[in-house]
Amino acid sequence: MAELPVPELPTTLSRCSGRFTISTLLGMEEGGRGPYAPSEGAGCDSTHLSGSTLCTRTFGYNTVDVVPAYEHYANSKGVGDAGKGRPSLADLHSILKPDPGHFHVPVCDPQRSNGLPEAGPEEVPGEPGRAPMPEPVRFGWVKGVMIRCMLNIWGVILYLRLPWITAQAGIALTWLIILMSVTVTTITGLSISAISTNGKVKSGRGTYFLISRSLGPELGGSIGLIFAFANAVAVAMHTVGFAETVRDLLQEHNSLIVDPTNDIRIIGVVTVTVLLGISLAGMEWEAKAQILFFLVILVSFINYLVGTVIPATAEKQAKGFFSYRADIFAQNFVPNWRGPDGSFFGLFSIFFPSATGILAGANISGDLKDPAVAIPKGTLMAIFWTTVSYLVLSATIGACVVRDASGSLNDSVAVGSPGCEGLACAFGWNFTACAQHQSCRYGLSNYYQSMSMVSGFGPLITAGIFGATLSSALACLVSAPKVFQCLCRDQLYPLIGFFGKGYGQNSEPIRGYVLTYVIAVGFILIAELNAIAPIISNFFLCSYALINFSCFHASVTNSPGWRPSFRYYSKWAALFGATVSVVIMFLLTWWAALIALGIVIFLLGYVLYKKPDVNWGSSMQASSYNMALNYSVGLSEVDEHIKNYRQGRLGTERGGCRARHQQTQDCFMPMATSSSPSSCLVLTGPPNFRPALVDFVGTFTKNLSLMLCGNVLIGPRKQKMPESRLTADGHTKWLMKRKIKAFYTDVVAEDLRSGVQMLIQAAGLGKMRPNILVLGYKRNWRTVSPQSLEDYVGILHDAFDFKYGVCLMRMKDGLNVSRVMQAHVDPTTLAGEQQASTVFQSEQGKKTIDIYWLFDDGGLTLLIPYLLGRKKRWGKCKIRVFVGGQINRMDEERKA
Repeated sequence: MAELPVPELPTTLSRCSGRFTISTLLGMEEGGRGPYAPSEGAGCDSTHLSGSTLCTRTFGYNTVDVVPAYEHYANSKGVGDAGKGRPSLADLHSILKPDPGHFHVPVCDPQRSNGLPEAGPEEVPGEPGRAPMPEPVRFGWVKGVMIRCMLNIWGVILYLRLPWITAQAGIALTWLIILMSVTVTTITGLSISAISTNGKVKSGRGTYFLISRSLGPELGGSIGLIFAFANAVAVAMHTVGFAETVRDLLQEHNSLIVDPTNDIRIIGVVTVTVLLGISLAGMEWEAKAQILFFLVILVSFINYLVGTVIPATAEKQAKGFFSYRADIFAQNFVPNWRGPDGSFFGLFSIFFPSATGILAGANISGDLKDPAVAIPKGTLMAIFWTTVSYLVLSATIGACVVRDASGSLNDSVAVGSPGCEGLACAFGWNFTACAQHQSCRYGLSNYYQSMSMVSGFGPLITAGIFGATLSSALACLVSAPKVFQCLCRDQLYPLIGFFGKGYGQNSEPIRGYVLTYVIAVGFILIAELNAIAPIISNFFLCSYALINFSCFHASVTNSPGWRPSFRYYSKWAALFGATVSVVIMFLLTWWAALIALGIVIFLLGYVLYKKPDVNWGSSMQASSYNMALNYSVGLSEVDEHIKNYRQGRLGTERGGCRARHQQTQDCFMPMATSSSPSSCLVLTGPPNFRPALVDFVGTFTKNLSLMLCGNVLIGPRKQKMPESRLTADGHTKWLMKRKIKAFYTDVVAEDLRSGVQMLIQAAGLGKMRPNILVLGYKRNWRTVSPQSLEDYVGILHDAFDFKYGVCLMRMKDGLNVSRVMQAHVDPTTLAGEQQASTVFQSEQGKKTIDIYWLFDDGGLTLLIPYLLGRKKRWGKCKIRVFVGGQINRMDEERKA
């Protein structure tokens, strides 16, 4: 071996011997020496190309890596060198002349387990003298998710319509409306928790980005468009609620601008214009303002509850408030439908927007300290507390206020007066006249500001309405353009790219703000809250249905890329949530539901027709792969028939034998490589010779990815071809009987290595090609001929050269059971033979899967145990990962 020039190294380096270095798992203490520390002056052997973990000698590469980190894969750079990629295959198994500009030895720190210089507190690695970037502000689950969601959920409906809905539907059906809405939002919250914790999310990537990358452009684009439009209309709804409250205040003081309807339009347009200016000016204070809004709403709730127990004054009694009364509760417990909206689903459509807003936390998932904990915990807690507030409000106000009241102090009468009808007569008030003519101005059925009337101090309720409506309107006004900008930049649809342009340091979508403003003003001009709310309900239900379906679809495809850290979701619950959402859409307004579904189908058809140049590794791609794989495996069980003859499909008839193992090649479909899971070429020889190898690989490829059992027949072609034709069909039937979803293929070659090279290059079709080579460990390497050992090692190098991953399997008693059984030539006998049982066919119980992370292999060492753990018989096993590191950095490296 050629000797390389070695630069002078520090004298306190550990000894490098051979291609790899074995070191202790625990490094030395800070400033100290471990028990196996090298003696002073122990340098590196200059005759070896590879270096140790402490002194990097393989042309600047590390041979033992630190724990896997997201940045290593995102940046596609080597762990040991931030400035260049990992060593090439030529570097690993060839002797190269060192490039003086390429070869370098970094300063070694004996306390670093990976041989990298530790970055000081004042410098960033690779950039001396530059101060490190400041840590971005991260939110916890309370401030980042729960408060944000609660502010979005609480809104205009809570203050202005929930008392009115209670009067119409009664307390019992109002609770049913609330619980139905919460069921949909809770299931959707679980689904969005799973989607948003499936991988790392960068800052600024909201719900649309998460869902579209999970479900694909076909349905992801539809969700983005509908979600953005729903948020734009929600701006109008909250603004109209604010304007309605201001109009009522003006009306109380006889100061209307024009008339009640036009006043709502004028105030609404002015308000949304001011909100647009605030959005364009910047929102640095938005997070702090949220806390203020939240406190105002809480104070208004307390103020309302205190007001319900304060004895009613004569003015409040004239308006229908009599404190807690069992008679009032009993009367308001049952429904009393009135007006055009007086139906169960009519009221549901008005209430449902008050249950939305659950996606506020997921929209900032990149800005959370721990999204996997914060999003589920914060979202579900927000749903719980807002639900409690809705139930308490409807029950308390339904027990305090009658449905009809005149508001006139002159209507007080003596208890038991003749001609007095209604519940208020028992309390000394006669509202009979206005109730019969339906001209009462007050009472739950007529007065939208009942909460303000009941409360201890009315202006606090008004402040709560202002806080809830303005904060929700502002949040929707900010989120709608952001979602639409992300959709425009994906270039899925024509003519909308104009709105994708960003301005300033934060790439603010100013054009999107203007578009949202125009849409909001258009709906504000309707000036009727009860007409705007059902429109939003329809579009939110549609988006929630698509969110739940995306979670279900990603789960049912079994893609290895779908591994959310939030585990408390169910694919069947997600499917139920999607179905219920669609059903409720049709029960609310069937023609609006048809329009919404028509828009989704049109957008879906357009994307399928245009096929945009995007590849997101979505569940749709994984589904296509699974369908092709399942159909291909199923076709292996179908006997051939002359009517289904295709060229190259039926083998040449000779001596009554047909080569059937290629019959499935006509039904493969091209897939996207990014979504196809790890596909394995398994060197089993005859599959029945190595059943443990077949069972183990079949465990994590079943219903998930491609598995090919390869067999190399060594010898002259004329002698081995008849054997190949005879046994191929029998081996396939043996796999079917064992319930292994795999293909069998064999080649005839002069030696093992050339045969494996044929298999590696020719196996598979199109995108359905194996990318991992699995073979058994060579147990007899001490006694076999040098040529046999060289062929075996050469196969490993060949696999790397052809861009394959490599897995070696070793068992205590070996894999090959051919010594205790005879190879059968008759295919019928082979398929009907006694199946050998292996340890991988039984329930594994509470065992452990131990992973020793010594080299950064791209994550394959971690992926396979994860895939095993998803199977039922391995589900109770615990995965343990052992990594090299320092004992004083144990907690940090364990977290990494």
